[in-house]
Amino acid sequence: MHNLFKTGAVVATLTAAVAIPVHAQGSVTDEIARYRQMLADSNPAELWEARGEALWQKKAGPKNVSLQQCDLGKGPGVVKGAYAELPRYFKDADKVMDLEQRLIQCRTTLQGLSHDEAVRTPFGAAGDPSTIESLVAYIAGQSRGMIMAASASHPAEKRAYEIGRQMFFFRGGSHDFACATCHSASGQRIRLQQLPNLLEKKDAQLTYATWPAYRVSQGEVRTMQHRLNDCYRQQRFPEPVYASDSLTALTMYLAKNAEGATYDGPGLKR
Repeated sequence: MHNLFKTGAVVATLTAAVAIPVHAQGSVTDEIARYRQMLADSNPAELWEARGEALWQKKAGPKNVSLQQCDLGKGPGVVKGAYAELPRYFKDADKVMDLEQRLIQCRTTLQGLSHDEAVRTPFGAAGDPSTIESLVAYIAGQSRGMIMAASASHPAEKRAYEIGRQMFFFRGGSHDFACATCHSASGQRIRLQQLPNLLEKKDAQLTYATWPAYRVSQGEVRTMQHRLNDCYRQQRFPEPVYASDSLTALTMYLAKNAEGATYDGPGLKR
């Protein structure tokens, strides 16, 4: 009951913030920050983390095995600190993979699911969280407090980073937009939303090191794949293929820009 009252209070806070005139945008930013802080102590993402841990340990698929032998880069079954070092090159797949790609690989090879089954419903709806989002929340949470350190030493990792960099600056679509259109200058905003400058170390670290995140406006934990998918939508680009190599490359670029940050997720977003 206490949490219900608390949630009502923060919603009222945000409503009041939205009503503030445009000339008081500094106050709006302060109120939104206060709103997030009020919710931070009871981030609903904890529910996704708990569900993800149970799914990690649960036997499933045609082979009826758990994911506890899945190698996320630090050895079979090791989740502690794995997310902080992703994306990375995996020799067994001979490619650079982000967390969601790697989970798909493990679900197909270890549990025996088909690729279509493994990628089915990657993004959950209200009251019906997806398996992947829950697993990502759990695994990411196991890197909380650790330093983000995606590798770029392998030739494939260097190539992924360069492709991701080019994608960040590529302009196209009906509005001739690029990721850089919104995220390569400081002090920009869309309505009440501040836009991080992802070319600035501090902004890149603060942004990347809090994903995945619980989105209050959607009532769901969302992964980096979902965040990038939404960016493509806003750029009026075609929807990207889920867990594609191109999205992994873009994620690699963002991860390297955020290198050295202390991971503080799953976070809380509007």
